[in-house]
Amino acid sequence: MAAIVTTKEARIGVGLLSLLRKELQARNIALEQPMISIERDSDGTFNFEKPDAAGAASPALSLAKLSLSDASFLYADKQSGEGFEVGDCSLVLLRLHLSSGQSRDLMKDLSFMVALACGEIRAKRFAASELKVAAEGRDGVFDFKPVTMDVFGTQGSGNIRADFSGAVPVYSVRYSLPEFHIKEAFKTLSPQQAAEGTMDFSATLSMRGKTAHGMKRTLRGQISLQGENLTLIGTDLDKTFSRFESSQNFNPVDLAAFFYAGPFGLVVTKGYNIASIFQGAEGSSIRKLVSNWNVEHGQAQAQDVAMVTDENRIALQGSLNFVNETFDDVIVALIDAKGCAMVQKKMHGTFHKPVVEKPNILQSLSGPALKLLKKGKNALTGAECDVFYTGSLAPPK
Repeated sequence: MAAIVTTKEARIGVGLLSLLRKELQARNIALEQPMISIERDSDGTFNFEKPDAAGAASPALSLAKLSLSDASFLYADKQSGEGFEVGDCSLVLLRLHLSSGQSRDLMKDLSFMVALACGEIRAKRFAASELKVAAEGRDGVFDFKPVTMDVFGTQGSGNIRADFSGAVPVYSVRYSLPEFHIKEAFKTLSPQQAAEGTMDFSATLSMRGKTAHGMKRTLRGQISLQGENLTLIGTDLDKTFSRFESSQNFNPVDLAAFFYAGPFGLVVTKGYNIASIFQGAEGSSIRKLVSNWNVEHGQAQAQDVAMVTDENRIALQGSLNFVNETFDDVIVALIDAKGCAMVQKKMHGTFHKPVVEKPNILQSLSGPALKLLKKGKNALTGAECDVFYTGSLAPPK
């Protein structure tokens, strides 16, 4: 069954020689205001495939040019429940060729060149604009490069490779978003103004599989988020940390939301009311934030995840399991000058229902003891500790 296509107007150019042979062979096709809807079923089958005819032969296809103007695309994935809509698109596809062969080898037998430009992209919790893609496919390998689009107030760029030449499809993605506006990113999590400043995001990821679950299980790579001189609106972190009593009331999911906001915010904060954090009149200055993660087998392990405010340093350890959608041994801690944890909280459970344990108070934070600890002196025990954080961020001076 072909993908569902409706169009306002279609123009078809037919080869003269094919008419002389009493055949109808289209060479050029132009569609105005087409709507293309693609669905992926729960078993991984697309609506343009014929699962009951996997062994059947597909006819050869050759098309010199296909052009679309003012086009719209709809995609729905019943496996993951995700989807997106793309509008205001123009497309020029050249030298489309499909060799005759088995239907299951459709992607291996397809070749083309394409240029695509779209005005807007919309998903459940994501929006972008000015998408531009150049792509070429041959022998089952499809390269999309460059891929550029405006996200969170700045232009990101990257490339995608989809390799269908083997028994299992393999995908690789590289993407960078320099100096994006954090206030635009937080709009996807909260309607209130939450933060100001710019950050840099980059990701290099690969995965393989025929289903969404299989691809999540094989996800691997690196993800990084960096920022300096950020303003957090609605809560004063330093005031929160200044007293023992306040630290007891502190929820690490609040803080984790900021660490995850760049790489993972749309995924792991689905079960948390982010807007509740930004209801106060106070604010915080975040001098520097780093969030570097290594991804293996669908799990993101924190490598260097921390931030420094005017008076404190906070770090995170643990991993995020995207296969099971759970927090695995995630700990958020207030760190002294030696890298030792003064107060820490653990969180586990699912992304939908995170469980936060009672705080583990390793050192008192009241009075002059706090100042001594920030200088690297254990005022209570005088003993050495197991260093919690050895990353790149130095303590505040």
